[in-house]
Amino acid sequence: MLSVKLVFVGAGYMAHEHAKAFVAIEGVEIAGVTGGRPAKASEFGAAFGCPMFASIAEMYAATGADAVVVAVPELACKNVCEQIFTFPWRALLEKPVGLDLAEAEHLLGLSQSGGRTDYVALNRRSYGVTRQARAMLDETPAPRLIQVHDTQDLVAAREFGQAERVIDNYMFANSVHLVDYLTVFGRGDVVDVRVLLAYDAAEPHSVAGSVLFSSGDRAVYVGGWNLPGPWYVTVANADLRIELRPLEQIGFQRRGERKLTMLDPVQDDVDFKPGLKYQADQFLAAVRGGEADLATLADATATMRLVARIYDRS
Repeated sequence: MLSVKLVFVGAGYMAHEHAKAFVAIEGVEIAGVTGGRPAKASEFGAAFGCPMFASIAEMYAATGADAVVVAVPELACKNVCEQIFTFPWRALLEKPVGLDLAEAEHLLGLSQSGGRTDYVALNRRSYGVTRQARAMLDETPAPRLIQVHDTQDLVAAREFGQAERVIDNYMFANSVHLVDYLTVFGRGDVVDVRVLLAYDAAEPHSVAGSVLFSSGDRAVYVGGWNLPGPWYVTVANADLRIELRPLEQIGFQRRGERKLTMLDPVQDDVDFKPGLKYQADQFLAAVRGGEADLATLADATATMRLVARIYDRS
C-alpha cells in the first residue's frame, strides 16, 4: 500500500477530529501542521507526533507532503486556499470553502485553472446513515420527495464569538450542511428553483424553497431562523420513507407500515466523529490515484450556488 504523507493547516477542534480518523488508517504519516494560533498548532503537534511550521510554504518545502487537510475559520479560508493551491498536493477542505458564493467561485476557478481535483469535507454525505439511506432508496427508480428542515440560531452564533461577516453569510457557513442534502438525495441536474418564503436579512425568521431535478425528484427546503427545532431530513418514494432525525440516526417506513424501524449506526460513526473515517478512507483512495466517493470542490460550489438561489444571495 502506498504510504501517504499528510499535513494540516489549522489545528482546532475539527483538525483534531480529522487527524484521529486518519491515524487509524494504515500507511498514513501526519508530517506537519501550521496554523494561525501557534499554541494550538503546538498542541496538535504534540498530540499527533508531528512538527509545527511557521507557514504553508515552509511546511511543503520541508515535508513534500502528498496531501493536506485544511480546517481553518471561514474568514481565513480564501487566503489559505490561495496558498495551498500553489503546491501539487491533494487537498481536503473543511466546508464552507469561501465565506460566500463569490469566494467559492473564485477558489474553484483557481483550483480548476491549475488542473487540480480538490475535495470538500461535506461529512454528512459520508455518514453511514446517509449511505444506508441512498442504498435503500436506490432499490426503486420511483420519483422522490425530499424534505429538508434547517434551523439557525444567530443569537447563539454571536454568543459563540462568530464574526459579523460570518453571521451575515451564515446560510453559506452553516446552512450549506442542510442544503447539500437536496443534491445528495435528488437525482440528476437541478432544473428549477423557486423561492416560496423569501429570506429577510434585516429580520431573519424563515425561508423556504422548492427544487426540481431532471430525474423528476422534487425537494422542499425550509429554514427557521432564530426559532427552536432540530435539523432533519425525510425522503420518500412510492415504496419507502426514510427519516434522518437527528441526522446521525436513520429510520425507515415501508408502504403499509405504521411506524419507523430504526437501524443501528455503523461502527466507524461510533468510534469517530460521524462520517470522518469513511471520508478519510475515500480521500486517501483519491490521493493514491483511485476513485473517491467524496464531494469535489466543484460539487461543493454547486451546493453554494443552490444556497444562493434559495436565499437570493447570488
